[in-house]
Amino acid sequence: MAHQIPSDGTLLPLMEEFYTIQGEGYNTGKAAYFIRLGGCDVGCHWCDVKESWNAELHPLTAADDIAAKAETFPGKAVVITGGEPLIYNMDYLTAKLKERNILTFIETSGAYPLSGTWDWICLSPKKFKAPRPDITPFANELKVIVFNKSDFIWAEQYALTVSKNCKLYLQPEWSKASEITPLIIEYVMANPKWEISLQTHKYLNIP
Repeated sequence: MAHQIPSDGTLLPLMEEFYTIQGEGYNTGKAAYFIRLGGCDVGCHWCDVKESWNAELHPLTAADDIAAKAETFPGKAVVITGGEPLIYNMDYLTAKLKERNILTFIETSGAYPLSGTWDWICLSPKKFKAPRPDITPFANELKVIVFNKSDFIWAEQYALTVSKNCKLYLQPEWSKASEITPLIIEYVMANPKWEISLQTHKYLNIP
């Protein structure tokens, strides 16, 4: 996979890019330009973008072009997601975005070393490939997807590894939302350090 992709991050496998309203977590409701990179080996069975997993399917795109396009939108914030974006070196792309005074946000499982300069790091750990312990202290937001009851215990394990200023979110897995959401409401009321994150973009029917 990565053998064709330069280690300096000047070319990246771009799956899609779109301007929208952020739908979940701390930055819900804010306009942002989403950059989705191809390539992921974390393998969540409930992933809603499984087509992102194979980087070979997505064209290598110049990071300079990605940054230049991001600048054309009114909302000066970029969310880099995937796939798993930290498979790649994010230093170059985030530097180009910063030159344009664009805020840089990332959604990551934390399974790979941290690169890039970030205004907001959303760590969404996955059971299938645990986050690195050297990443969790840098998370601004811990967002745990709750698929079944055992995920609450698992979420608490990661809450112990992030900084005291990190925002803590529990988010129902979309396909099980009707079953899981009442459990999350009950859990957050009993454990108010946590907040609920909903995939509002799915309710609003936007990307």
